[in-house]
Amino acid sequence: MLRISALYDSDGKVTEYVGLFSDITAMKEHEKQLEHIAHYDALTNLPNRMLLADRMQQAMMQSLRHTQFLAVVFLDLDGFKGINDAHGHPVGDRFLIQLSSCIKAVLRESDTFARIGGDEFVALLLDVDSIAACQPTLSRLLAAAAQPVRIGDLVLQVTASLGVTFYPQGDGVGAEQLLRQADQAMYQAKVAGKNRFHVFDPTLDSSLRTYHASVDQIQHGMAKREFVLYYQPKVNMRTGKIVGAEALIRWQHPEKGLLLPAEFLPLIEDHPLSFELGQWVIDSALTQMEIWAAQGLTLAVSINIGAHQFKQADFVDRLRILLAAHSKVNPNNLEMEVLETSALDDLIGASDVIEECRALGVLFALDDFGTGYSSLTYLKRLRVKWLKIDQSFVHNMLDDPDDLSILTGVVSLALAFRREVIAEGVETAAHGAMLLQLGCDLAQGFGIARPMPAGELPNWMANWRNEPEWSNLPAIVHADLPLLFASVEHKAWVATIESFLMGGRVAPMQLDHHGCRFGAWLDSVPTSRHAMQPAIEAIEPLHLQMHECAAELYALHDQNRKEDALAKVGELKELLAAMLSQLKSLTMH
Repeated sequence: MLRISALYDSDGKVTEYVGLFSDITAMKEHEKQLEHIAHYDALTNLPNRMLLADRMQQAMMQSLRHTQFLAVVFLDLDGFKGINDAHGHPVGDRFLIQLSSCIKAVLRESDTFARIGGDEFVALLLDVDSIAACQPTLSRLLAAAAQPVRIGDLVLQVTASLGVTFYPQGDGVGAEQLLRQADQAMYQAKVAGKNRFHVFDPTLDSSLRTYHASVDQIQHGMAKREFVLYYQPKVNMRTGKIVGAEALIRWQHPEKGLLLPAEFLPLIEDHPLSFELGQWVIDSALTQMEIWAAQGLTLAVSINIGAHQFKQADFVDRLRILLAAHSKVNPNNLEMEVLETSALDDLIGASDVIEECRALGVLFALDDFGTGYSSLTYLKRLRVKWLKIDQSFVHNMLDDPDDLSILTGVVSLALAFRREVIAEGVETAAHGAMLLQLGCDLAQGFGIARPMPAGELPNWMANWRNEPEWSNLPAIVHADLPLLFASVEHKAWVATIESFLMGGRVAPMQLDHHGCRFGAWLDSVPTSRHAMQPAIEAIEPLHLQMHECAAELYALHDQNRKEDALAKVGELKELLAAMLSQLKSLTMH
């Protein structure tokens, strides 16, 4: 360093200059050392977090200019803690120095390999042509991290878990977010078994963020008392008696209005919040039952119990506490509905819970029965009082023979195991009539009443009138089941034929009137109790004409006379309507 000073005489004129030289080599070396300490890891001499951030910004700009990918790789060593614990930190430090050198050696000069702390490292891979093209480099990183390292007499070895994310992305993320993404992907690699890499999925991450936001909203809604219970009546269709009501949760959302359970419950199905919300439902239902009791109304109420809540070790204890807090409610009027699938995950545990609840006076129903395993063993082991038929089968039973068969089977199972059966999803009088003829008397659904606020239920009960068609409608005997199936099977048969003629799938070629189930039943009529009924004389020719008409339709189709065949479909439908009318007459007797 040179410093020059001017010397002046008495008149203020410069007379001479004095130069002072000093050697600043030591100062410059110290500055360089400080800069290195600020930007490089003291142990491995790799770039540290500060220098990494600077290089990431440059690499991201370069990626945009060159329209190529930048790969950010978060590397965490598997099992390094064991080396420190077994051999001490000095050995661990030497291991890190040698291993980081091995890993860096498999990268290009243009890439960056940084240590950001402990046994965590980050690699920046520049100018990646495609995501797939990065895989060989990732494999080399894994292989390098798994190399044995000799330190004195020791040979030490670990593996690594890698998390990878790529830039650019659609929503313009920053450097810190890229690091978080890579870190999150690395965690997934560890969960999957370690010694592997996992690529960050932006779509999945967006879904997770949406999920967490939704859970927070539900929690906020609980704190603000935005959840309410609606009640849907359950009735005996044969007698018209109201046998209870099902409590159904709703979310009175301040912005979206009244939300159904399907819009929020699946979000917290496996979250502890589902248990908290389930406890609120039981408490609120018991409170409402006390209010009704004070008004002179005693009504059984059923509550849906989620799988997470049902499997809690203290479920019965908490239920006992709630029942004690609402001592004016008779426990016999509280019913629990548990999904068939959740009850069967742990048959022994489910059976124990049901028995403990029975001891308290609380009874159970298997909800959505028929959608799970429906094993005879389960029905034997689980002492539930009701089997609740899933509404999907009820909705389609008038048109789908398979759904009608399932319903028939469920009712038969309930009878064999001395269980009561209740159907949900009754939307029309025809649905109710079919269920009654099958032997299912209990039901609920929009055809009876929609779910309503608790305050509206007493008024509805006072004005409820049973469907005239349902009153004292007898259940059909087993031998006459083909009569019920005849209407459903022939409606489906006609619909399939029409679809076939319109160019749909190939229709079943069952044209022989003796070949269908109803045809076989008609052949046995002379020995049945229906032999002398007038409707039989009308049905037999109608049934024969339907099958003959169908055969003509197929013949026209085979002759490429599609329009003539379609024109004749109306005749087939008229025959069907006439036969259905006669069938209804038969099943009423």
